Amino acid sequence: MTHSALPSARTALPVDLDEAAHRCLVAGFEGTTAVPDTLKRLIDRGLGGVILFTRNVRDAEKVRRLTDTLRALRPDLLVAIDNEGGGIGHLVAAGAPEVPGSYALGVVDDPDLTARCADALAGHLAALGITASYAPVADVQRQADNPIVRTRAFGEESGLVSRHLGAWITATEARGIASCAKHFPGHGGTLTDSHHELAVDPRPYEELDLDPFRAAIAAGVPMLMSAHVVFPALDANRPATLSRRILRDLLRHELDFDGVLVSDALEMKAIADRYGEAAGARIALAAGADQVIVAVADLAVTLECRDAVLEALRDGVLAEERVREAAGRVARLAERYATPAAEVAPWDTEAGLEAARRAVRGRAVGVRGVRGAHVVDLFPAPHPALNWGGEDLLTQVLAVDPTATGTAVAGEPADLEGVAGEILAKAGDAPLVVATCDAGLYPWQGRLRDALVGRRPGVVQVATGLPEGGAVCSYGRGRVNLRAVAEVLVGA
Repeated sequence: MTHSALPSARTALPVDLDEAAHRCLVAGFEGTTAVPDTLKRLIDRGLGGVILFTRNVRDAEKVRRLTDTLRALRPDLLVAIDNEGGGIGHLVAAGAPEVPGSYALGVVDDPDLTARCADALAGHLAALGITASYAPVADVQRQADNPIVRTRAFGEESGLVSRHLGAWITATEARGIASCAKHFPGHGGTLTDSHHELAVDPRPYEELDLDPFRAAIAAGVPMLMSAHVVFPALDANRPATLSRRILRDLLRHELDFDGVLVSDALEMKAIADRYGEAAGARIALAAGADQVIVAVADLAVTLECRDAVLEALRDGVLAEERVREAAGRVARLAERYATPAAEVAPWDTEAGLEAARRAVRGRAVGVRGVRGAHVVDLFPAPHPALNWGGEDLLTQVLAVDPTATGTAVAGEPADLEGVAGEILAKAGDAPLVVATCDAGLYPWQGRLRDALVGRRPGVVQVATGLPEGGAVCSYGRGRVNLRAVAEVLVGA
């Protein structure tokens, strides 16, 4: 047993308070079937939850074996995962239902269809023994250059987002899965990705997008996740995750939320670079968070955060009653959700493709299909925390038109003009389809697209991120998003 896994003389606390402190932690880890010894010791002392990632997933059988093993160690352990749908999902290898991202669901604007998609995702989680989903996204996509929300949001209007949050949360609850609306009080008005640095939303209070969170609370959402974003109108000094004014005064007292408030991952640079994960854990709990996520697989970081919390309790820097309050909320959540259903009813396996098709076809009026095209798919390198599926447009076009050819360009090429020439040489006389993904954020895509359009009239343009003028839009890069736009492109 490692020294850091034991309570030291300086951090020794009454057993029940030590357990309460551990309940306030959610840990990531390595492993697909076996549980690391360090994690076992944390669970034995009361760890509140674990978060699974792609690194923990090989197939459905192994995931269920892993969740059963974790629950055998502690029946009230919450087993959670990010499960937004679209391109945001870790369970592809475990046969996850294929549903489009939230933006496409907002484009269709059929809450019943959104509920069917959410039900499919939640049913799959229940079958795997996963009991909590860090979804849906409650952010409103306000800034054209926002680098992190985009098609993860249901849309650009607060009422639309609120409608679909309610449908998603209600459907997830019906499956006995705990949902989590994020990122309070909104990440959609920023121009910065908090994975990389601290983000700021400069809008006045009356312009902040609080209504979707009100709608989520009204729908009975059991968890909210905080944003690593500074809101000067609320607290000029600290990001929401660390702000008593935002977490306690606004969320608890003004919005009357009494569920579990969980932090976004502490290793994100918005917290780690400015405060450090350990100090972030202590400050977040003092400010009003009930659980803090340490998603990185290195359990030494989780131990550092745990030790900082225990030390703060011993020194009186962190109030005992605050930790007991937080642990009580986590215990109530676990009592309600920690045990998966004994039997899982089937879900609608066609809902996702139906939604993706309705999104594309409802706004692609007049588009004429082309067969035998050369498909050029331009997209940024995958986000290390958000994009795991590896979906590409050509694969989906080939599924409906085996005569197609194509080129994928993931990330900015060193010789853009040279790549354009190579693409045109490969295409020959074939019709040319050029797809971009958020070209406004990644100007190289626009330059390469324009180079192709300028040398080949009649190019069919596609947008696989947010809508771009004149392009056929998929509204996301989930597999069903790309399949739906591929069908329109070839006239299937």
